[in-house]
Amino acid sequence: MFNIDWQSMIYRLPAIIIALTVHEFSHGLTAYILGDKTAKNDGRLSLNPLRHIDPIGFFCLLVFQFGWAKPVMISTRNLKDPKKDMAITAAAGPVSNFLLAFVVIMIYRPLDHYMGGTGGAVMGYILQFLVTLFIINISLGIFNLLPIPPLDGSKVFVVFLPDSLYFSFISFRYGFIALIILVYTGATTSILGPLMSAALRGYVYVVDKIYFFIR
Repeated sequence: MFNIDWQSMIYRLPAIIIALTVHEFSHGLTAYILGDKTAKNDGRLSLNPLRHIDPIGFFCLLVFQFGWAKPVMISTRNLKDPKKDMAITAAAGPVSNFLLAFVVIMIYRPLDHYMGGTGGAVMGYILQFLVTLFIINISLGIFNLLPIPPLDGSKVFVVFLPDSLYFSFISFRYGFIALIILVYTGATTSILGPLMSAALRGYVYVVDKIYFFIR
């Protein structure tokens, strides 16, 4: 009925859970630092995945490659500069995924170099999981930066708009429909594919340079 690659699911399932948890936690933590305690009061300042995973959104992400987590609620009344602080809070999610991807590739490269061919089945699983976690974090970070409501990129983009257009754009009701159309027409692949390739090459290049100077 559904086109599910159950073998790859062994790697994808935990990787998606980790990426989404870090992403949502970072939203809540940033809002808390900027003065809003709503996420803390809602129990969202936690790395417990159960606090952040939306069952339906998670299922859709696994099956259809398009899903969502529980949104972190933020009260703009508690922010000193709502427009700017909302942009910072929104950007924190993708940035956390990019940072986690960097940590993952820093672990992966030496493991693959020194133990990739000698670590047996267990090491093979670990390396494949790290690759999957790396790619999912990059994908999640880039996708969420699209300037389409309700994605994080829309909240970052509107900081550059005049106040007269701010609320009209941020409350755009058909963003979710637009995203579904983009995903299932392959437009997101055309847009994000080159960015993904460039990001992957960039990460590997930087990490290899770092290890070159360390050795």
